[in-house]
Amino acid sequence: MEQHRTRPAEYGPRRNGAPLPSQGRGGTAAAARPLGRPVRQRTVPARPAPGPGSPVARVVRALREMPNPRLTGLGSGLFCAALMTLLGFVDELLFGASLTVYGVLFVPVSLLTALWVRRGDLLTAPVVVPIAFAVGLVPVAESGDGLGGRLMGLVTALATEAGWLYGGTLVAGSAVIVRRIRLVRRRRAAARNRPPA
Repeated sequence: MEQHRTRPAEYGPRRNGAPLPSQGRGGTAAAARPLGRPVRQRTVPARPAPGPGSPVARVVRALREMPNPRLTGLGSGLFCAALMTLLGFVDELLFGASLTVYGVLFVPVSLLTALWVRRGDLLTAPVVVPIAFAVGLVPVAESGDGLGGRLMGLVTALATEAGWLYGGTLVAGSAVIVRRIRLVRRRRAAARNRPPA
C-alpha cells in the first residue's frame, strides 16, 4: 500500500496544481519562499492605549478643553494686570495680605500670559508681567499715611518679594522662548516643503 507524504502548506503548491490560499500578511510571498525555511511572522507587542478613566487621558482632555485665546501685546498686559489686581484683593480678604500667597499666585498668571499672547507679540509677555506684578501689589502692600506712605510700602514689597517677581518673569520668558523656537522650526519646515517656483 502506498503512503502519501504530508507536506506543510507553507512549502509550496499542492500536487494537483491548485494554488495555496494566502496565509496572513505574506499572501503569495509566503508561497514563493524557498523550501526548507520556516515562515516566521514578527509580532510587535501593542502598547496599551490609555483608557478613558486613566490619569493621562484625563489630563490631556482637560488641557484640550482649556480656553486658548490669543491676546495682543496690550491685551496680555491688561489681562495680567487686571488678574493680579483681582488676586491682590482676594489675597487681602482671605489671607490678610500675605505677600507669599501673592507671589505664588503670580507664577501661574505669568505662564498663562506667555501662553496666551499671540505669536506676533511674543516678546511683550516678559515685559508686561513685572508691570502687572507691581500693579497688583497695591492692595497687598502695607500702606502708611498718605501717598508717600503707600508708595514706600509698595517699594518695600517689591524689594522683599523680588524672588517671586524674577521667578514669574523667568517662567514667562522661558515659555516665550520655547514658543518662539517652535514657531521658527515650523516656518523652516514649511519653507523646505514648499515647491520651488
